[in-house]
Amino acid sequence: MQIDNGVRADRIAGAVWRKSGRSAPGGNCVELAALPGGRVAVRNSRFPSGPALVHSREEIAALLGGIKDGEFDGMVTEGALG
Repeated sequence: MQIDNGVRADRIAGAVWRKSGRSAPGGNCVELAALPGGRVAVRNSRFPSGPALVHSREEIAALLGGIKDGEFDGMVTEGALG
């Protein structure tokens, strides 16, 4: 099966989905799964059958680096989204 953006996350055979230990039970979280060839799938934990976004290892590394560096901190403060 071809694994591309938008594939149903529950159709990715063998995917082991992981989410942050900081996630609240039943909360709004994202989950990640390592794919063959080094790519990473991302899904919404509330909709495990929904679409997955597929990114390269480099894209995920850049995102995590930005998160660790605080580049997105302003997006989670009250009123930051509008």
